[in-house]
Amino acid sequence: MPELKDEIILRGLKENNLKNIDLTIPKEKIIVFTGLSGSGKSSVVFDTLATESRRQMTLNYPLYVRNQMPRYERPHADFMKNVSPVVVVEQRSIGSNSRSTVGTYMDINPLIRLLFSRIGKPSIGSATDFSSQSSFGRCPECTGFGEVIAPDLNKIIDFNKSLRDYAVKFKPLSPSGWQGRWMMTGGLFDPDKPIKDYSEEKFQLLLYGPPEGEKVFAPFHTKNGPQPHEWDGLLPRFTRLYINRDIKKLKEVTQDDVLAVSTHTLCPTCQGSGLNPKVLECRINGLNIAEYDQLELTELLEELMNINDPMGISAAQQAIPQLIQLVELGLGYLSLSRKMGTLSGGEAQRVKIAKHLGSSLNNMTYIFDEPSAGLHPEEVDMLIQMMKGLKAQHNTVIVIEHDLSVIKEADEIIEMGPGAGVNGGEVVYQGRIEGLINSKAATTLNHKLKINKNPRAIENYFSIKSARNNNLKNISVNIPSNVLVSICGASGSGKSSLMFGEFTKKYPETIMVGQSSIGISNRSTLATYMGIMDDIRSILSKETGQPPGLFSFNSLGACPICKGKGVLMPDVAFADPVTIPCETCGGTRYSDKALSYQYEDKNIVEILELTIDEAINYFKMSKIIKRVNTLKDVGLGYLTLGQTTSSLSGGEIQRLKLASHLQKEGQIYLLDEPSLGLHTKDNGKLLDLFQKLVNKGNSVIIIEHNLDFIGASDWVIELGPGGGKQGGHLIFEGTPEEMLHAETLTAKWLRLC
Repeated sequence: MPELKDEIILRGLKENNLKNIDLTIPKEKIIVFTGLSGSGKSSVVFDTLATESRRQMTLNYPLYVRNQMPRYERPHADFMKNVSPVVVVEQRSIGSNSRSTVGTYMDINPLIRLLFSRIGKPSIGSATDFSSQSSFGRCPECTGFGEVIAPDLNKIIDFNKSLRDYAVKFKPLSPSGWQGRWMMTGGLFDPDKPIKDYSEEKFQLLLYGPPEGEKVFAPFHTKNGPQPHEWDGLLPRFTRLYINRDIKKLKEVTQDDVLAVSTHTLCPTCQGSGLNPKVLECRINGLNIAEYDQLELTELLEELMNINDPMGISAAQQAIPQLIQLVELGLGYLSLSRKMGTLSGGEAQRVKIAKHLGSSLNNMTYIFDEPSAGLHPEEVDMLIQMMKGLKAQHNTVIVIEHDLSVIKEADEIIEMGPGAGVNGGEVVYQGRIEGLINSKAATTLNHKLKINKNPRAIENYFSIKSARNNNLKNISVNIPSNVLVSICGASGSGKSSLMFGEFTKKYPETIMVGQSSIGISNRSTLATYMGIMDDIRSILSKETGQPPGLFSFNSLGACPICKGKGVLMPDVAFADPVTIPCETCGGTRYSDKALSYQYEDKNIVEILELTIDEAINYFKMSKIIKRVNTLKDVGLGYLTLGQTTSSLSGGEIQRLKLASHLQKEGQIYLLDEPSLGLHTKDNGKLLDLFQKLVNKGNSVIIIEHNLDFIGASDWVIELGPGGGKQGGHLIFEGTPEEMLHAETLTAKWLRLC
């Protein structure tokens, strides 16, 4: 009998824009999915393959356990066979927990605490005593947060205004709240006099309360008449009610509201560590646990390798492999104390990769979402070696990727397309790299880098002096205005510290387009995100005489059965969830009444089914046309007005964010890796847009590793030479053509390409 091939068999895939496709994916290979942004790559890899694997894995647990786990609906497919367990490493942020650090995420911190409890001198006690979240270990001053929060007088008070005119800018203490009304009616202060005109005595009483040892009362009017109430001063009251209490329990204010009018300083007692000073006295080889936390990972690795005390060797040896993985993935410049929320998308993804690489499991399917994101071309090779290592352990590696150096290492390439959105969802090519040349695939291996040999003349600059933020080495730099500027350099070299830290501090009017999410939901559409849905409803309302709410599936126009969701999820008890289209509205989300009215021969559903390209010729209102044109400009002309933002790919979301800001001119645009999620073929469209923006009088600055974008710039600034302590230096500034003759990492790759 012939030997059976072990392959993942997928038949009749219909998730999102997939056109009933069939795929057979070989195991124990490196498979790269490529294609234009929005062509269906994520629909195959994440929404079908990964979802089905997770769904089947949960079926192995008892019902009472499954009820506590995420529940997955079976993907829209006819047949799926030989699916192996998956480890998914996505671009999405890990979470915004303010206490989450590299050390906690990688589970290294408990091992370091154990190490200090065993061999630290003087001895303290158990491992939990070295945690800022334990009753003994936390700093008594800042209760373990490492920061002291205090009210900022200039943010809370407008000294030119009176109490009645909202001199107190913090809402709960302003006239809109009972405390603000009491300040005005209590007789202690003149509610109509500007604060700057108060006598020194009244000024001190308002802000700080009476002198120590004294008490002042003001009548507070209640249903039972005026009652004496103690006045303690605006700032002491703010501290007592809104800093020293659990904000989560307060209804009228959020933590963000409090932080917006406060200053944050490192706690002087624990120097930002969050630890009790007694804990900080315990040391290993002269370093306390807070100093261990601050070491770069390469330095920490060296410290752990030098431990030879029999009591500590075990804990050190368990932490070392995890640290080696992080260092080998180019993250040696990070520290255990680095907050996960401050990592770039590429850094966060590599931390996730390192967490999984220590596993001894095999016959798994590892799925990576554009792992080259955030990596300098010099660093991509270590990523390739990591993938080959996983494959050598009898795992299948599936990668969504546009980087040609990664694509060239694939055992098999699957390109989706031929276009994007409604024009995608088909398999354009599957096979080895040699077959790409004669295929219809958009991916080409003959891509030639173009160097801008006619850069724009530079007349003015944005200047940054003596930048020291994070690892920046007191650098001063002039960034040309009204041209296209690329900021490049190795991971961790200081690009974000310079631009999103120092630059935006000096130029707060900068329009920033980063990699953060946009708060997507299945009720948010392209039209709502771009702010034209109200205009579309107004047009229909004016045409038909009906209220605008009738043309909203979140309001009067919602289908009465599915309440505007378009689908129904019947209660199936312990079985897998099932989503079925609403039979009443056919999935349109609208009531029959809403669909009975038309504008220019189309009802609201037919209008929302228009693509961006079609909408340009359909509407007459200039505001709508202008905003729809910005979507076309960023290459999203194939999407429909009613497409939900939750269905967009990472690259589409970033371009959508960019489009939402394009209605302004004479601006400073700062973009964080705009090439993220873009196929090489799409780069030209985005570059054309940047050039148009500059031609209209805007300044466009991009933080970028992509050589196409760097080569097309008018001016290039490189930081380095490495990451972390080895970074933070200004190592090149000049035109792309001048860079060809420089001795930097980026220059080397510009010459190679």
